[in-house]
Amino acid sequence: MRLAGKIGLVALATFAAIQAIRVDQSNPPVTADLQAPPAVKEVLRRACYDCHSNETRWPWYGHVAPTSWLLHHDVFEGREALDFSEWGTLSPAVQAQRERDVVESIAEGEMPLWYYLPLHPSARLSAADKSVLDAWAAPASPDP
Repeated sequence: MRLAGKIGLVALATFAAIQAIRVDQSNPPVTADLQAPPAVKEVLRRACYDCHSNETRWPWYGHVAPTSWLLHHDVFEGREALDFSEWGTLSPAVQAQRERDVVESIAEGEMPLWYYLPLHPSARLSAADKSVLDAWAAPASPDP
């Protein structure tokens, strides 16, 4: 057997072996989901909820190692940073700050993650989507 064949065989065996290393892809219950206008929820569900809620849609390729490991890590980190499924447990002041943080992360191009978009083009935010989120995060006007 030639060297290329041996390398290919080892690579195939390694790929098959790592499939035994499974990661948890369950979704915890939604305890206190975000209450927001329908337009805001639509944008956030489409672009953010896969990583920032307990309503993750796990794609087929997310069950194949090593991709499953990356997805598990990204969802875990995303939920740790911001979990819309637990939004209602936050104080109004913290909610207001998180709203501003969401808009800032999007404006700075930090979110959605660049490598998420090729397989999830619906998560790409249009100018209209950004305007909806900007209005949501704008501080309320004080009453006269």
